[in-house]
Amino acid sequence: MKDHAQEMKKAARRTSAAEKAAEAARDVLAKIAELEGSDRVMAERVHAVVTAAVPALAPRLWYGQPAYALDGKIVCFFQPASKFKTRYATLGFSDPARLDDGPMWATAFALTEVTPEVEARIADLVKRAAGS
Repeated sequence: MKDHAQEMKKAARRTSAAEKAAEAARDVLAKIAELEGSDRVMAERVHAVVTAAVPALAPRLWYGQPAYALDGKIVCFFQPASKFKTRYATLGFSDPARLDDGPMWATAFALTEVTPEVEARIADLVKRAAGS
């Protein structure tokens, strides 16, 4: 919550939409650079895959995590394993993500490694989530 409050204050100080978007993207890259080991490697790959798969998704921080928004609403996010001291990182999807598949579907995926096959699956999920 503390991270989220700081993010909101910082966003309020920005003036133009372009300035907000550029600074938010820099904030995401800076947060990724702060990560260590496999968290950083996976976050870098996830960032590259998400931004290439759906360029309309805007990178921004969300509760101190790299996230990607469409029309101002978070669609997906990367949660490093170190954030909650878990054994895997998480690629999560929020409510606006269009991953509906019947009466039940997954909204989060554990990541221990980002291989070419995982990259392809991430790209597919993000495209579906964004309605592309």
